[in-house]
Amino acid sequence: MAADTMTAKSAQPRLRADALRNRERIVVAAREVIVESGAHIPLDEIARRAGVGNATIYRHFTDRRELIHHVALAVMSGVADQAESALAEEADSFSALRRFVHAAADERIGALCLLLSDGLDKEHPDLIAVRDRLSAGVEALMGAAKVEGRLRTDIGVGDLMVALNQLTRPLPGSFCVDFDAFVHRHLQLFLDGLQAPARSELPGESVTLEDLQHRP
Repeated sequence: MAADTMTAKSAQPRLRADALRNRERIVVAAREVIVESGAHIPLDEIARRAGVGNATIYRHFTDRRELIHHVALAVMSGVADQAESALAEEADSFSALRRFVHAAADERIGALCLLLSDGLDKEHPDLIAVRDRLSAGVEALMGAAKVEGRLRTDIGVGDLMVALNQLTRPLPGSFCVDFDAFVHRHLQLFLDGLQAPARSELPGESVTLEDLQHRP
């Protein structure tokens, strides 16, 4: 009896770990598929990419909307992690910003607008919390670079995130088979344009992430 109890107890953490790995694989697969093909890709394809059965997806997420909600949280949280790490670990402010921009591309931030435009509740407390954390992290990065005179002063967090989103979306069609190589090349060109002193005056006003959420 005692041996059976010990065996059951020792099995429980392993099962929980397996379930957690499956959940993470589903979220990662969904993020990749959404970036490539849009948010309405069949769940069968997400399950295939994750290496799980359809039933496993529904054990973790009640429907597509809940899955997309968690993918959005994962993308935003991962990008926020990158902003905080870059600021803490890089001695030079613009090097920190450069590291963040390339890391955000690797986090597949190109999925973000696709996710948030798919009927998600943008006022959900979890989304608000991670959006605020992301905004604060990127604002700190950009603020440090502005104080040091390395970053032009006429852009805001929203400007940076829109550009990142646009530059990390795959082009329509299947001709760019190595899209990631183009992403980092073009991001580097974009970063060169952010450095101070600015060579031109930007039209309009700088925006925040919150501004983007409330614009039609």
